[in-house]
Amino acid sequence: MKCALITGGSRGIGKAICIQLAKDTEYHILINYNSNQAAALETLKAVEAEGNTGDILQFNVTDADQVNSTLDTWQENNKNAIIEVIVNNAGITKDGLFMWMPQNDWQDVINTSLNGFFNVTNHLIQKMLRNRYGRIINVASVSGVKGTAGQTNYSAAKGALVAATKALAQEVAKRKITVNAVAPGFIKSDMTAELNEAELKSLIPVNRFGEPEEVAHAVSFLASKKASYITGEVININGGIYS
Repeated sequence: MKCALITGGSRGIGKAICIQLAKDTEYHILINYNSNQAAALETLKAVEAEGNTGDILQFNVTDADQVNSTLDTWQENNKNAIIEVIVNNAGITKDGLFMWMPQNDWQDVINTSLNGFFNVTNHLIQKMLRNRYGRIINVASVSGVKGTAGQTNYSAAKGALVAATKALAQEVAKRKITVNAVAPGFIKSDMTAELNEAELKSLIPVNRFGEPEEVAHAVSFLASKKASYITGEVININGGIYS
């Protein structure tokens, strides 16, 4: 059984990625969630509606012990399963001007996006290397590419994720493992629900917010065999926001 693991897969972009991979691939979809089990089960239902299979896995990506024990227990129970695709999508925002930013807001955001990537990917990569195949896709952000005022913590976390993507890609390419990132701009989701789309869309050349599915299509392509010569790449999905 070949599997794709999506962290933060219960809602927003993560949910769209789970559903898109269920449509486009044969992968058994592993939906990671932190606290919202009801949302994770809804995503699983949507995956099954596409005629595919999946599991929900509860762990906090920032907690290495929890990541390791949950994934190890799942592997024990599914001895023949191979995780071929990792989508590091889990992320949080705690926006605020840097001069007034509490250390916790800095730490929590970096822990989720950056250390979460490390905890999950580091635990699974040795098996990928042994199998000589894998797809690692990191969900970064326009903030990590160009920087966004009020998001120094989030920009730092996502910018580091972009750099990690490029470095890791070089380490594992010989084993047919690709490592890429997508950098979404303003995408309709819980994370952007507070933002004023009417006001902000004037900053976006295509004049609208993106849909989660528009990110999911790119992730699905990068997860496929068709993308085997693309690695260390960052695909900006932002409506031309800084072109």
